Amino acid sequence: MSVQSIDTGVVQPTIKFTKMQGLGNDFMVIDAIHQSVEFSVDKIQLWSDRHFGIGFDQLLVVEQASQAGVDFRYRIFNADGSEVQQCGNGARCFARFVYDKGLTDKTEIKVETASGVIVLYIEAQGLVRVNMGLPNFEPSSLPFLAYSRQDEYALSVLGETLLIGAVSMGNPHAVLPVDDINSAPVEKFGAAIESHSSFPERVNVGFAQRVDRNHIRLRVYERGAAETLACGTGACAAMVVLRQWQQVDDDVTVSLPGGDLLIQWNGQAGSPVWMSGPAVTVFEGEI
Repeated sequence: MSVQSIDTGVVQPTIKFTKMQGLGNDFMVIDAIHQSVEFSVDKIQLWSDRHFGIGFDQLLVVEQASQAGVDFRYRIFNADGSEVQQCGNGARCFARFVYDKGLTDKTEIKVETASGVIVLYIEAQGLVRVNMGLPNFEPSSLPFLAYSRQDEYALSVLGETLLIGAVSMGNPHAVLPVDDINSAPVEKFGAAIESHSSFPERVNVGFAQRVDRNHIRLRVYERGAAETLACGTGACAAMVVLRQWQQVDDDVTVSLPGGDLLIQWNGQAGSPVWMSGPAVTVFEGEI
């Protein structure tokens, strides 16, 4: 597939990219090691436009690592052009991309992100397992303007008081328990919580329905991208918040509109969260 811009009389360099998806959370992936690419907010917004561009939830960029013992640098941009710290579905696609493109032959891949180093594992049947790091419940880690750390917070939103959990999975998440995911007020409260004054850098918002101790249904309103079909860090956040509330066990299937992820966490301080799920190449292109 070739996407061409309007002819301005100026020759523009061609950029090779790969379109990928993880449970319907879709990405434009660029190898910025073997080609020179300049990123700007306007350019990313144009590429992300589903009518006039390529269309994606996030742009993933592969760069040279800047520290020893790490294989790559992993950068993530939302569709609105803002750069963020972490994306779990994107991490799986990142691992699949660098492996399938022959940028590495390792099945255990260490990558640096804006929130620290994560480890990605290529598994059988197209699955990728990701060590998502430690959940951080300190309000300052999101940041979240709360007087002290609590398991549950009361948040005033659109004239209503909502009870939420809050955690950083390398990026900020608010988790709102709901009785029925199908009728969850995602459209009503998603944008309002995302831009709430208590979250000065905005926040991802998960609407979580507990099915049983090993199953959660989830919809996520993502910071800078609105509701998406899947959010890996959102799945991790929902699991660890409900695990803190003693509502689920150590191994939980999180069902999102785009499909299922397996999230594992034993609830102990110092123990990382593990996520397993698919990563699929959709097509190759040039722009």
